[in-house]
Amino acid sequence: MVAFGKTLKEKQLEEWQEYYINYKLMKKKVKQYANQIEVGALDRHHVLKDFSSILDKQIEKIVLFLLEQQGQIARRITQLNEQHNALLQAEPEVNIITDLQEGYREAGQELLKLVYFVEINATGLRKILKKFDKRFGYKFTDSYVGTRANHPYSQLQQVFKQVGLGAVVGAISRNLSELQNDQGSRYVSIYDQPSFPLEDPVVHSINAAVDRLTHSTNFLHFLGQHALITQEDLTYPEEEDVDLQRYHFMSLLLNLANTFLYMINTYIIVPTADDYSMSLGAAPTVCGIVIGAMAVAQVFSSVYFSAWSNKSYFQPLVFSSIVLCLGNIMYAFAYDLNSISLLLLGRVFCGLGSSRAVNRRYISDCVPPKIRMQASAAFVSASALGMACGPALAALLQTEFKIYKVTFNQETLPGWVMAFGWSMYLIWLCISFREPAHETEVDLPQEPEAVEQDKIEQGLAKPLLCSSEDRLDNDSDQECDVIKLPLKESRRPANSLKSAYKLLTPSVKVQLLIYFMLKYAMEILLSESSVVTTYYFKWSTSSVAIFLACLGLTVLPVNVIVGSYISNMFEDRQILLASEISVLVGILCSFHVAWSYTAPQYVISGLIMFVSAEVLEGVNLSLLSRVMSSRLARGTFNGGLLSTEAGTIARVIADVTITLAGFLGQEWLLNTTLLPSLLICLTSIFATCYTYNSLF
Repeated sequence: MVAFGKTLKEKQLEEWQEYYINYKLMKKKVKQYANQIEVGALDRHHVLKDFSSILDKQIEKIVLFLLEQQGQIARRITQLNEQHNALLQAEPEVNIITDLQEGYREAGQELLKLVYFVEINATGLRKILKKFDKRFGYKFTDSYVGTRANHPYSQLQQVFKQVGLGAVVGAISRNLSELQNDQGSRYVSIYDQPSFPLEDPVVHSINAAVDRLTHSTNFLHFLGQHALITQEDLTYPEEEDVDLQRYHFMSLLLNLANTFLYMINTYIIVPTADDYSMSLGAAPTVCGIVIGAMAVAQVFSSVYFSAWSNKSYFQPLVFSSIVLCLGNIMYAFAYDLNSISLLLLGRVFCGLGSSRAVNRRYISDCVPPKIRMQASAAFVSASALGMACGPALAALLQTEFKIYKVTFNQETLPGWVMAFGWSMYLIWLCISFREPAHETEVDLPQEPEAVEQDKIEQGLAKPLLCSSEDRLDNDSDQECDVIKLPLKESRRPANSLKSAYKLLTPSVKVQLLIYFMLKYAMEILLSESSVVTTYYFKWSTSSVAIFLACLGLTVLPVNVIVGSYISNMFEDRQILLASEISVLVGILCSFHVAWSYTAPQYVISGLIMFVSAEVLEGVNLSLLSRVMSSRLARGTFNGGLLSTEAGTIARVIADVTITLAGFLGQEWLLNTTLLPSLLICLTSIFATCYTYNSLF
């Protein structure tokens, strides 16, 4: 990773040089503040006030230049529109149409330069805010962003949420589309066929840049965020070339099929786990342990699969398939052997075969950036469909027969069906998967500023002043707080949980807490559904399976609505807080507080809780990818693994809670298990409010 100061110098246009953020000046100001505070020349209040004034002036300079350039482009498009309107009154000539198209494309290129100008300045603002916070203790961003972001005259919003650019892009796209239709086909407005956007390289580049700048959350982007597969900042056209030799469509499809089958495997037993436990002489609430055994093993499998994927993708997928096949066979045989131990061991084996870390890493490492978001969305869709298909498939397996003294019934058939599915998958994998070439880490010399930036990202405590021998010339682009770390270590991803934990800022910790909360609440709802509905409503296995399948089927429609509409009207942090409150409402409505507990109350409250948690997951992971260190975007202990571990541990604790609550009696199960969900949800809401202004 090249230091941002050097990147800024390389990427800025010479003719616009004076209008870029003066990143070097602000870095020097941070050092000066440290010196002045140390000698008592300034207090912190004055520092915050003075630095806020400097930032305001920098942002105003950027915004005024942005508006000026945007006006020039608008005037150019207006002139082209006049020529276009004159053309419509006469017989179209091919050469005139071609000239107009080139004119619009040139305007598009100018707009693209302007978008990159805004993008690099927005990145500089984020980095200097982060640098100041790490130096002075996470105080400045809260006060600065909190007072500027939501102000009616906010210039900060002009940089981070530049809506005016969309109108200019629309004007260029519409006119290019009309000119294309003038050359042979009947005129159809782009507004009449929004599903068929104009395929023009200039428009595509502009849209991609605007998406990065505004964190565009259309359906695919919003859905892809669930996978926590981050996109690189400041991706310029010349940097978008990808080594396509690492990409293989069939291998990607195999990874998606793997996560689809795994999610089926996870939820196919939920409707029958309580009956299976009772048939082996255990209490129905032991289903919590049966379901949770898979999650317990997944806590460990996620780590070694993530590490294994540093060397190979094919080998861990083969191992996963074999282990899952064996685990399901053990799960099925437990019935005839009357062994609850074998049942639990089978589920542990299934958890040890969880290779979702490999699936995520393959998309992150081997899929070209241009289609990575689509692949991420497909990964999440495969998970959602698997979650819905698992219970639905269980509903179809309501039969019983024997073959050579081996019982096939609603309890054992899920195991046999999944064992067969994984066997077929293993054959397909061995025939079709292509192992990509793994990149080797090259130790390149680094600029001193790059080492300094790594130190900042680690979030370690730093002295306000350096010793005299560490002090550097003010004309240097370095800072005095550089520590002499081995260059080989400075850019490496976190290589242990301890080093990954050191990179967690308060905002990241809060987002992981939210992820823990939503996974805990969802697991309580799903895992105890069979026991609760049987006790209160006398539902059959098929009824429970249909209810769970319907919950799973809400995932994609809800994400379409949120990703296409709601996320375009509200900020992610607003949706985050609203979703948490909605989860809280769902939990409160689920409590049994009256003499009778009705099925509509349970279904409606469960639906509110589940849908809200799904919406919350998308925005939560989106914000997590923005606030976490860049060193957590890759390597074994990456942000995806940390979120997976947080969610998996939540599921384990939830399933154990169900089993322990069962000792109090089934009449106490519902309220006892909902109480921890309520407390954790309230804690996450308070924590979100505490870090709200840093989620920007």
